[in-house]
Amino acid sequence: MTMTPSQPYLLRAIYDWIVDNDLTPYVLVNAEHPQAQIPRQYVENGKIVLNIGPGAVSGLELGNEYVLFKARFGGQAMEVSFPVNAALAIYAKENGQGMVFNDLEDNEPPPTSPEPERPGRPSLKLVK
Repeated sequence: MTMTPSQPYLLRAIYDWIVDNDLTPYVLVNAEHPQAQIPRQYVENGKIVLNIGPGAVSGLELGNEYVLFKARFGGQAMEVSFPVNAALAIYAKENGQGMVFNDLEDNEPPPTSPEPERPGRPSLKLVK
């Protein structure tokens, strides 16, 4: 059975946890993702850190496919969006607690090992 990716659910849960503790949620984004619409002038080493706290953004949507919001950068209003899988981490600015996400797509099932061959009858040992 195929399940939906867990990353959007984890992103929302950690966001809520950070905000509920009166801390500032920051998200680290892969700025090189082709569908990331972010302020390019703030990108460093292919990544950008964005404050997504309620006081910093408006219209925040932490969807299953995309993260969307409006924010001001250098006084200029901008609509920001990026695919959920471009989020590399979410953490609290004040103490660094949060979650780092794998680079791998989590919608791929883990590799399964073949069933070991079973000999005729099972054998049990009495251990004292």
